[in-house]
Amino acid sequence: MGSSLLTVCLIFASLASAALCANPRRPVDVQFGRNYVPTWAFDHIKYFNGGSEIQLHLDKYTGTGFQSKGSYLFGHFSMYIKMVPGDSAGTVTAFYLSSQNAEHDEIDFEFLGNRTGQPYILQTNVFTGGKGDKEQRIYLWFDPTLAYHRYSILWNMYQIVFYVDDVPIRVFKNSSKDLGVRFPFDQPMKIYNSLWNADDWATRGGLEKTDWSKAPFIAAYKGFHIDGCEASVNAKFCATQGKRWWDQPEFRDLDALQWRRLRSATRSVRHCYTITIAALFYWLCANNVSLHSQLYFVEICVHCVFGEIIDLRSVHMVPEMTKKGVVVLNIVAEKTLDHVNVAPLGALPMCMHCIKRLQ
Repeated sequence: MGSSLLTVCLIFASLASAALCANPRRPVDVQFGRNYVPTWAFDHIKYFNGGSEIQLHLDKYTGTGFQSKGSYLFGHFSMYIKMVPGDSAGTVTAFYLSSQNAEHDEIDFEFLGNRTGQPYILQTNVFTGGKGDKEQRIYLWFDPTLAYHRYSILWNMYQIVFYVDDVPIRVFKNSSKDLGVRFPFDQPMKIYNSLWNADDWATRGGLEKTDWSKAPFIAAYKGFHIDGCEASVNAKFCATQGKRWWDQPEFRDLDALQWRRLRSATRSVRHCYTITIAALFYWLCANNVSLHSQLYFVEICVHCVFGEIIDLRSVHMVPEMTKKGVVVLNIVAEKTLDHVNVAPLGALPMCMHCIKRLQ
């Protein structure tokens, strides 16, 4: 009897736990004009099917973009996007949230184009108080140019979750203050989408330039879903705090299944970390330190940033000098890092390790 009662209790406990977990609601597709307006180069936006689908065109003269009509403090925001096909090197297709002041907050999806046959890189980033440096990059597990895929951001007081087709690929928790990392919580943001040329950095650190003979470059958008707490740009809190579906307890964290899906999705791809290093470090370490020592410094610093040692035998590192004298160290690791909130490797720790080694 006691054993049976315990079993029943465990079953109810597991059901109660599952009840506190949920997937985001399915986005409601609307026409472009319902939630968005063009922001620049209006003639480079093409409308189809009564405005339910649009294309952004990029040529050597200009890109283009659009933004939400309202500003939002928390919510669920979703967009179906089909990326620029073919040779897209140098281009960036973006879907992001941003506030409108000097110390702005920002939540980014950026899709970095590449040469024909090479995979797109998806870069996510979070700015707080005007400071970013929280980039993460992955290769997607599908070709994002062949069909529409849904990219979503769930943002509440507890976490920011980046989704690709309902699969979470990154979580930024509101638990980073103990680590000195702020969380965006008091600046309403507009939603922006754009297609633009960034061949000074987007592909292999700027080494691959946009081939304008392939223009126009075209990215397609549809869905235009917004479910957020609309607020004035000066608002400091959401008037419906705690009353919206995305603000309920079940969305304060991923459930066990979602965490497994996140790890499964990211383990099926290669993580690509592009790390910009000051030219000073490059010349110190490239000219005065052996290759073995250089790898030693990189391993130490990657461990400090990502929270675990990466086996350098499974890492491909390519230092490249750009025209601006900045070195980009591309690190492509087959191993997945379970640490969710990571910052890119900056110049300071690497220079410090290098200088100490040379002393």
